[in-house]
Amino acid sequence: MSSNKHYLPLVALAAAMSLWTSCAPNEPAAPPIDETFATQSEKLLFKVDTLYDGLKSPWGMTWLEDGKMLVTEKKGNILVFQDDKFTGDSIQGLPEVFAVSQAGLFDVVTHPKYKENGWIYIAYAKMFEDSAAATTIMRFKLDGNKAVEKQDLISAGPAWKGGLHFGGRVVFDNDGYLFFSNGEKSKIPMKAQNLNNGHGKIHRIKDDGTIPTDNPFTDSLGNVTSIWTYGNRNPQGLYFDKASNRLWETEHGPQGGDELNVIEKGKNYGWPIITYGIGYDNKPITDITEKEGMEQPIHYWVPSIATAGMIIVNSDKYPTWKGSALVGALAKQHIARVELNGTTAGAEEKLLQGIGRVRQIAESPDGYIYAITEGTNLLIKIIPIR
Repeated sequence: MSSNKHYLPLVALAAAMSLWTSCAPNEPAAPPIDETFATQSEKLLFKVDTLYDGLKSPWGMTWLEDGKMLVTEKKGNILVFQDDKFTGDSIQGLPEVFAVSQAGLFDVVTHPKYKENGWIYIAYAKMFEDSAAATTIMRFKLDGNKAVEKQDLISAGPAWKGGLHFGGRVVFDNDGYLFFSNGEKSKIPMKAQNLNNGHGKIHRIKDDGTIPTDNPFTDSLGNVTSIWTYGNRNPQGLYFDKASNRLWETEHGPQGGDELNVIEKGKNYGWPIITYGIGYDNKPITDITEKEGMEQPIHYWVPSIATAGMIIVNSDKYPTWKGSALVGALAKQHIARVELNGTTAGAEEKLLQGIGRVRQIAESPDGYIYAITEGTNLLIKIIPIR
């Protein structure tokens, strides 16, 4: 895919009327905005700027400072970008990852006080004995492009053989707590309903890996105390909306039943007891879609789009999208925009159909929306026109 770099800056505001301007010579009119190659969605005209087309199974992205951005690749690399350009560098000294099937290096985020403490956090599949692996959270600092002061904080065990359903998203909330997702590892779905393991859960820890005392489940019955919610199948999207103080999640259903959820303390999201999907053998997993004490999704997809990373649009650069959820679709290869009124979902539209398997979407510090894709191997930037 070629890069769309044909847009021009927005027309400057007209100068205020004054004696000086009335006497000044006529200035040439500003050129019109070049709308060549623009895409008209339902509520926004925009362009796609392809920044890089050489990614290999990208997974997460975050910004450091002064225009520097990091992008993770599942095989274990973190690429370094500067001012939207690949520098040719990658972070050295990262841990060995279990890169089999869906497993590997996942998300990357910076500490909310990164400028003060320099901590960067990653989620990855860590190998244990007998080719078993577990979703693990590590933090490190940078010395140039080398990872130093590395600390594994927590592993959501038990370690499991096979490469399916690792979750792998990481976010911080307004209070500095870290949330991360872990899938139920596919083969024993009822593990998601049991609190004595870390699978099929959203977890909450402090920034140093210790467990907050107000987490919902104590260890008196052998519960895993990092658990925040359970009954989550394979959550590959997690986003904390600072404006509303809400934690949002997307998770894969089987065939159908992908979900968009608001994640709330101690709640059960139902997998595999309730679902809107069916098994890969085309047989029902359950005969119910609702049950008392189990949460309903805010929105769900039948058939599956294979939900991945997501954001809630907060940037003023996209006023007609503001407040919508943008959800990456792996199987259907688009970005789903779901209009929201608080926690109620409204209309949905498909953006950039065929762009590739959209793995993650992010909003940069200066308010632009970026996305990374598999298959087409892209890092893109969405440029609003009007």
